[in-house]
Amino acid sequence: MNLNNIKYQGKVATKDDIDFINRVIKENPNVSRRALSKKVCEEWNWVQPNGHLCDMVCRGFMLKLHRAGLITLPPKKCTPNNPLLKRKKPPIVEIDKTPLTDTLGNITPLEIRQVRRTEFETLFNSLIDQYHYLGYCHPVGENLKYIVFTNERPIAFISWSSAPRIIDIRDKYIGWSKEVRIKNVYLIAYNNRFLIPQWIKIPNLASNILGKMAKKISTDWQDIYSHPIYFLETFVDTEHFSGTCYKAANWRFIGNTKGRGKKNRTQKQMLSIKALWGYPLKKNFRKLLQSDIIN
Repeated sequence: MNLNNIKYQGKVATKDDIDFINRVIKENPNVSRRALSKKVCEEWNWVQPNGHLCDMVCRGFMLKLHRAGLITLPPKKCTPNNPLLKRKKPPIVEIDKTPLTDTLGNITPLEIRQVRRTEFETLFNSLIDQYHYLGYCHPVGENLKYIVFTNERPIAFISWSSAPRIIDIRDKYIGWSKEVRIKNVYLIAYNNRFLIPQWIKIPNLASNILGKMAKKISTDWQDIYSHPIYFLETFVDTEHFSGTCYKAANWRFIGNTKGRGKKNRTQKQMLSIKALWGYPLKKNFRKLLQSDIIN
């Protein structure tokens, strides 16, 4: 049996894996691919930190083995529509664009509201798509979205998602092994969008929001995904920004990327250089992230 280092989402196939899956398929000849993946997850105790089965990852893993000729999955019983292939742009939502020029002291207290799966999520998606230079991209994996309000008026938008699995400069900074990184990278949250619309002119607003987010995000993540967050990170495109607000909020400059991108197999720069900034939420964050046992 030639496995050829078959790997999917960090899961490396072994001969024992192949034998087990083939046995499950043989013992359940009339069930669907989805049902098979759930049985495999249950037998392997392959679960997410929140206790849900890693069903989608398992299905992808099994499909890769099937295409490699190592297992034979039953025929598809249906082909559901893939919303990722036909995802519509967020609808345009109009809000008050009256210029707001003031001091931070005059608009506080601010309310930072988690809006994912609430009536305000459409507003968040729309404003990010219209006014963030990267536009809106539907997040994959764990993610939270926030709108910052002053007197019920939205003035800022910030979102977080699961962290990239591999960032060389981050992984060297933390000092964890590959095996521990694979297990514990879910304890890092990635700031993937941050928008203060151009009509909002409040000095120090961005750094103030980052400071407030650092105090609440781990609790919110625990409430929704049943695990804490110990480290925050973000990329800053050095062709557009200097990372001033992150520096002002006491984030740490970790280093610059090489601009090659995760799918680039050459040593040439293909993308803009990104500065990686990080913020530890615990003084002993390295010990927590390197631990084999997370409470």
